[in-house]
Amino acid sequence: MFKGKFTEAQYRKWIKEGRGSGEYQDYKPWLTVYDSPSDGRVHRVFGYKTKRTHHLLSDLELSMFYLLEWRKEVLQIKEQFPLERDLTAELAKSAGIKHPSVRGVEQYMSSDFLVETSSTGLPYYALQAKYINALEDQRKIEILELERRYWLERNIPWQIVTEAEIPKVVKANIEWIYPMQGASEEASHSAVDQALFYADYFSKYPAKTLIAACKEIDTAYGLDLGESLYEIRCLLADRYFTFDIFKPVQKVHVGDFKLGDVGIIQEAYRVSNQ
Repeated sequence: MFKGKFTEAQYRKWIKEGRGSGEYQDYKPWLTVYDSPSDGRVHRVFGYKTKRTHHLLSDLELSMFYLLEWRKEVLQIKEQFPLERDLTAELAKSAGIKHPSVRGVEQYMSSDFLVETSSTGLPYYALQAKYINALEDQRKIEILELERRYWLERNIPWQIVTEAEIPKVVKANIEWIYPMQGASEEASHSAVDQALFYADYFSKYPAKTLIAACKEIDTAYGLDLGESLYEIRCLLADRYFTFDIFKPVQKVHVGDFKLGDVGIIQEAYRVSNQ
């Protein structure tokens, strides 16, 4: 999609910086949370698959990112992926659609996600996050049509995803977990110690649900009711643990929580907060 009003000088600078290029940890998104207007809140989120911080420009993008991050077949997620301007301009001309332009500068378009997978039948696909009410704007529909034609030319499947296509359980899980991001003292030693403590407990009582386990931990250690649940919620938000996001998190058996690489998490937070 097209976002923002940028000059040719900015574009040259971004290209020189390597934006829109690189693989996995070395990929640099074309747009970041610092230089693009958004449809809502913006987010910087660490990704396990790429081992880097992702720049997401709306809550809907955040929901989509978590869905992609949890899919086993997804190898790499490239957010804010730029489309070749020469090709979008050519497609716009052939389709009779006005190409995005600001004060005479042809603007670069981008897709919210280019996804690489392990599937031989679907190695790549592109996604655009759009709230339903945005689809009532004729100009936005025209630009989406350009994006569709671009990926068709590249023989890569492309799809619009709206909030209606995000499963309610996934949305509820994200809304419950995400506000706690950074609350685990940004990967301090106490957060690591907490994660290791809970991982040990989970391995001993794998059949307990999260709620049942937390109640027992609070009682056994003389904690205020809800304290352990709060701590685990913070650890989940900072990805110390992962789980099946398609299941209500409060009902997940604790044996199904998987401890992440705490060393990588610590390093990611250290770098992202410099």
